Amino acid sequence: MKRTLGIVLLVLGILMLIYTGFSYTRREKVIDAGPVHVSADKQHTVNWPPYAGGILVLGGIVLLVSGNRRGS
Repeated sequence: MKRTLGIVLLVLGILMLIYTGFSYTRREKVIDAGPVHVSADKQHTVNWPPYAGGILVLGGIVLLVSGNRRGS
């Protein structure tokens, strides 16, 4: 279980270091007055700090190393 979680954290951390965020577009209603509907596309951005990816990489490495140890 530790090994699998370590691999997931490692891959996720590397992806977070490569891609520091993402953007998506969402259609939102601006006016909804009876038969009149006006909507606009708004772009939202999600960013995370690069050190968050580094922490996940280190956590994944620690779990991989401790998962390989047997006995204790």
